[in-house]
Amino acid sequence: MELSYADIKAAAERVAGRVRPVTIAPADQSEDGSPQLWLALEFLQHTGSFKARGAQNFLQTHREAGSLPERGVTIASGGNAGMACAWAARSQHVPATVFLPATAPPVKIDKLRGYGADVRLVGEQYADALAACHAFAESSGALLSHAYDNPLIAAGAGTLLTEIHRQLPRLDTIVVAVGGGGLFAGIATAAAHYGVRVVAAEPRDCRALHAALAAGVPVDVTVDSVAADALGARRVTELALGAARASDSVSVLVSDEEIVATRRALWAEHRLAVEHAAATAMAALTGGSYRPGPGERVCVVLCGANTDPGDLTR
Repeated sequence: MELSYADIKAAAERVAGRVRPVTIAPADQSEDGSPQLWLALEFLQHTGSFKARGAQNFLQTHREAGSLPERGVTIASGGNAGMACAWAARSQHVPATVFLPATAPPVKIDKLRGYGADVRLVGEQYADALAACHAFAESSGALLSHAYDNPLIAAGAGTLLTEIHRQLPRLDTIVVAVGGGGLFAGIATAAAHYGVRVVAAEPRDCRALHAALAAGVPVDVTVDSVAADALGARRVTELALGAARASDSVSVLVSDEEIVATRRALWAEHRLAVEHAAATAMAALTGGSYRPGPGERVCVVLCGANTDPGDLTR
């Protein structure tokens, strides 16, 4: 499978008016030659994460093609993709059955049920929920979606960069957290079209893209991070690996300690309550894994906020 800018452009037209345009906020503007920094507040998106874009593109495409069954859609998710799928399914008036590992945060489970999803908890990791989801799709006839490994999902995610570039046409670098690679694949494909560098940030013990780049093929990795509920894929997609090779991309790793400290700093300094996955992208800068050059114009994607903020002030 390959992803093209034409796929992302088509997705942008398809989801227009169905998702919230991204808000860009300046975090550090300087005229002295220092790097300039903006934050893409995508956690303000429907369902609290960028996943709404891919889910809407996926289901709207199937609706237009007449391939959306009455049994609805099913997906396995760490939480955010499931919420987006349930939200988009509700807008299409079809049911959604969502499989999650039993370790998923209660805040995400509660929100899923609030969107009307049939929530099923299976196993301890995403892969366990995924296997159960496949079996359910085969037995029920429900349309099988995926949290990230689908070109329609990735193209929908890539619409985020088309909006960012429209507001920041002189952008040099976009920083994004990577799990399974859906957001990265879409962002990197669009970035290659616009001539923007992509910094792919991952936890040190959830390094699916980093490991794939080193091995030359997607490989299984250890999943053990504070951000694993959103970034805990065992392997990255071929779409993401291909997009990394076709774009100006840099892969960096950050520690859990840096992620936690960055998440708290975003609250303390900006009053932004985001989940650990979003803080992972910012940690690439605050932890020094990526150092922008003089005058480099950088935008960090804060991808989600489906988190319990109760620990931010402790």
